[in-house]
Amino acid sequence: MERIEKLEASFEAEAAEVSTREEWEELRLHWVGRKRGIVRELLSSIGDAPPEERAEYGQAVNAFRDRVETRLESLDEEIREEERKREAARRRIDVTLPGRRPRLGSLHAVTHVFREIEEIFQGLGYSVAEGPEIETDFHNFEALNMPPDHPARDTQDTFFVEGGRVLRTHTSPV
Repeated sequence: MERIEKLEASFEAEAAEVSTREEWEELRLHWVGRKRGIVRELLSSIGDAPPEERAEYGQAVNAFRDRVETRLESLDEEIREEERKREAARRRIDVTLPGRRPRLGSLHAVTHVFREIEEIFQGLGYSVAEGPEIETDFHNFEALNMPPDHPARDTQDTFFVEGGRVLRTHTSPV
């Protein structure tokens, strides 16, 4: 009986030190593990006790086992609750942070196709020329040796803008 009291004090001291799931599992295996648990050893030693003390010793060992298992269950619940609190604190939303701006709009399907075609041609070695959308008549036609009576200068093929300017009709002026 004295041995059980010492073991109970030792168990309570070890249980007071437990704060993580790993430590709890170590404690559980050390005390009630099937292969090397102290309670398992006590239960197997009931048969070694003198016959007149066996019943009392067996009751004491069973009561000790019940107290250990109950304490382990309550300790498990404490650890679970602490893990829940840590997880809730981790997931807590800080309302003082600035909000995220929603993405507005998206690219048109034709723009996606246009960019894909550009990528294909760039992969073949071509380059994309960027330039003004509105050109002077000189840069759009005369500098490229298009005479004034050329069919590309017709009003149905060219959009004329004020001041002798035209919407660029091809990429050559760039």
